[in-house]
Amino acid sequence: KDFHSPAAVPEVPSSPRYEFPADWSIKTRLLFMSSQPFTWAEHLKAQEEAQGFVQHCRATETNLPQSIQEPKLSTELRCAFQQSLIYWLHPSLPWLQLFPRIGADRKLAGKASPWSQDEALQQVLMSDWSVSFTSLYNLLKAKLCPYFYVCTYQFTVLFRAAGLAGSDVITAVISPTTRGLREAMKNEGIEFSLPLVEESRTRKQRNSEVNLETEAASSLEVDNSAEDGEEPAPSDDDDDDDESFSWLEEMGVQDKVKKPDAISIKLRKEKHEVQVDHKPESLAVVKGTNTFTLLNFLINCKSLVAVAGPQAGLPPTLLSPVAFRGGTMQTLKARSINAKARVQLAYEDIFSLEIVGPVLPHSLHSLTMLLRSAQRGVFSAVLYTHEPTAVFNTNLDCVSPAVNQETVCKDLLTCGLHPKTLDQLSQCPILGKSSIHFLEMKDYAYTWKS
Repeated sequence: KDFHSPAAVPEVPSSPRYEFPADWSIKTRLLFMSSQPFTWAEHLKAQEEAQGFVQHCRATETNLPQSIQEPKLSTELRCAFQQSLIYWLHPSLPWLQLFPRIGADRKLAGKASPWSQDEALQQVLMSDWSVSFTSLYNLLKAKLCPYFYVCTYQFTVLFRAAGLAGSDVITAVISPTTRGLREAMKNEGIEFSLPLVEESRTRKQRNSEVNLETEAASSLEVDNSAEDGEEPAPSDDDDDDDESFSWLEEMGVQDKVKKPDAISIKLRKEKHEVQVDHKPESLAVVKGTNTFTLLNFLINCKSLVAVAGPQAGLPPTLLSPVAFRGGTMQTLKARSINAKARVQLAYEDIFSLEIVGPVLPHSLHSLTMLLRSAQRGVFSAVLYTHEPTAVFNTNLDCVSPAVNQETVCKDLLTCGLHPKTLDQLSQCPILGKSSIHFLEMKDYAYTWKS
């Protein structure tokens, strides 16, 4: 019951094959399993590794046949595998693991951080970071970069180019947020929405309207107090306020105690907003030209960088699928593992391929395209998600009917992604606040579990 049928996802018009939905969360680890060995992913030759780097930098499109008879002997497959493992990072400090940043204090504790007490060095790092961040935004605006992540120690921001995730404008999604951050954004004139809070509010409103209709129908029969000139029943809020101060009246000191002022009342009314702080429901969405204002806000935001602890003075991590100014090329770590699994009375060979690192959405899709050919349309995968980013799969009021998919793909053809990957990422998200945790392919068709 937990499996979603691949038919739930709109088919790609150019291809009769099924596709799994785009997953905008960042994965920390992938574990692919198959009855066919992964020897083709082992011990790449220097020439194959170099060719993979060049193919990535030149955005070379690799189209493999449906099934490869001898994967280990396929140079094209091995080069494409190297190509699919590449991502770009800033800053690059080899002795520090710069992703994930949320909840990473324990892992970073005790590591050398010469900038933590040196303000001049912190300013140099932040200045360099600002140049890289601006470079990424400019690439995104020119549709030469499809998306990128800004990972701070408290929240993550995903910037997506116009045309991706069903939106016809640039979008930035921020999670988790706090009331302080949202207020600061408002003060800077950044327009944003809280889709999950608004959705919850709309749902409650609908439920209350249904309840009111039911109550109204029953009250016509039972209660005619309003017609008899009686005072209307006080609201729950009024009861709370009166009860709060009734004990003061009994003591005769009500005049000496100041009742809540307008600010206190406002804070009470906005309590529901504070309750979502640090939770997935606090997801904030910024669209269009407001994303540029957000860029400037983040560059100048003092709370973007920790002032104490192991991450003090360390700029946020920038993750991108394409090269940018100040970015460093990195590769995901891959290793194949062979094991025996007991099936009934016998042991069978189980082969697995482990991928570790910040696995971005395009890498996940690229890898599945390779495995589809190399493992002859049969494999499964366990996906480990960086949970704070799962909420990026929220549907942001898709405008897919207005967005011509062909035009979108044409505009983004030079963004560095394979056309099939681009097509997948341009679809409206359907996973909501969850992400794919299990993916299986049988006979070239996908099923998945979120």
